[in-house]
Amino acid sequence: MDVTIKKLDGADAGTVTLSEAIFGLDPRQDILHRMVRYQLAKRQQGTHSTLGRSDVARTGAKMYRQKGTGRARHSTAKAPQFRGGGIAHGPTPRSHAIDLPKKLRALALKHALSAKAKSGGLIVIDELKADEGKTKSMVKSFAGLGIENALIIGGSELDQNFARASRNIAKIDVLPVQGINVYDILRRQTLVLSKSAVEALEERFK
Repeated sequence: MDVTIKKLDGADAGTVTLSEAIFGLDPRQDILHRMVRYQLAKRQQGTHSTLGRSDVARTGAKMYRQKGTGRARHSTAKAPQFRGGGIAHGPTPRSHAIDLPKKLRALALKHALSAKAKSGGLIVIDELKADEGKTKSMVKSFAGLGIENALIIGGSELDQNFARASRNIAKIDVLPVQGINVYDILRRQTLVLSKSAVEALEERFK
């Protein structure tokens, strides 16, 4: 699959041949769905917690005597049925993470890349570098390339001026190639890869 390489000023910079094994698959929604669920479940903090009857700050004394009152027998006002008592079966801190095989996670990333390539939402940039960290000039460059809602993937290290100029633009995410993931690819309309990012991805899946 041949794709035209663009420069930030909109000019052409040759072509690159993308691997069919990475960018030419027929996307499967079930695999992508499982991967998105995996990512969203793993990012949940799981710190939700409630006070049980042993945690609330109330007296542990018996409310009233056991017999002779004609009322139901109770022990302490910490019981869940009383106002101010503990919560019965409330949430406790836990991990929400689910298991997903490593091979399936790798396959999901290939399918996400292929989905963008198939839909025409893939752009390859020669170099993600800026002379100055000015947001205004970066907005102008993106407008010339037709980039409005995009995930931009650079090489192993991002150019500081480019990252600084891009981070304040709405609906634009910039990540190094190590941070590429299925959820961020799918949530943005366009995927922008630098030439070095393409090489790193093909080396990763070799």
